[in-house]
Amino acid sequence: MIKSMTGYGKAEVNLIAGKLTVEIRTLNSKSADISIKSSLLPKDKDLAIRQKIAERLVRGTIDVYINFEASTAESAKLVDAAVVKDYYDQVSRIRENLPGFAMCSVSETDRMNNEILAAILRFPDVVTVKKEDVIDEENWPEVEAAFDRALDAVDDYRSREGEALYKDVTSRVQNILDLENEVEAHEQERMVTVKEKILKAAEELNVKLDKERFEQEMIFWLEKYDINEEKVRLRQHCAYFLDTIDGEAWPGKKLGFIVQEMGREINTTGSKANNASIQKAVVRMKDELEKIREQSMNIL
Repeated sequence: MIKSMTGYGKAEVNLIAGKLTVEIRTLNSKSADISIKSSLLPKDKDLAIRQKIAERLVRGTIDVYINFEASTAESAKLVDAAVVKDYYDQVSRIRENLPGFAMCSVSETDRMNNEILAAILRFPDVVTVKKEDVIDEENWPEVEAAFDRALDAVDDYRSREGEALYKDVTSRVQNILDLENEVEAHEQERMVTVKEKILKAAEELNVKLDKERFEQEMIFWLEKYDINEEKVRLRQHCAYFLDTIDGEAWPGKKLGFIVQEMGREINTTGSKANNASIQKAVVRMKDELEKIREQSMNIL
């Protein structure tokens, strides 16, 4: 069964330092475009994880998010004393130059100092969360297992989406084959209509047609606008499409090429039609093919 390139998977693991969450989101792409949006993954593990993802997911725009929520014991906040002192010194110099500062009592000065210090401690770059290496050699097996579970979830999601894609595109290929049968049903009508038009035009112009010459012209017209080859090739392409989607593990790219060939035969049929009913069938085939093309772009 085919798979979609659109997918989502999430897994969590409880480490000593806190909870680690791995999220993987995928969209369609011509190749495996992997982006790990986190600084938590150690550099020496980056290549191995990318290889694991590429092997499991094959193709797609793949975004990996690694988030960490520290436990209470590990999330202690540290005050950067040097930054606090720098801010305090700057504010103190500004305050000393304000009118009336020299008139302040000792108690007022102490109160102002406390207020300044409290305000400085609210600055975002003063207080920092203690940072340690979240992922290390000791807990790496647990983290890697979380990646595996997230990839399993993505794979399951892609399989479910693939089932829907399969039903949609195969039903539309069958619709094209049914419409091709409609085209074939109108071929005799097309020849009769053309013959009647030629005879009517000759009658209106009061031109006597030579029977042999008329038959030669009809044969020439039939050869010029014959769509038998297009019908045969289109049916072959449809059969190849169905064989490919059923028989190959990752048929997406090949299906795109087959759709192009199907489009050529449908377009040529339309250019040779010279019949309103056939033209209507061709328009409907083009509509079905365009939807197949859009869906095939998301097939792995």
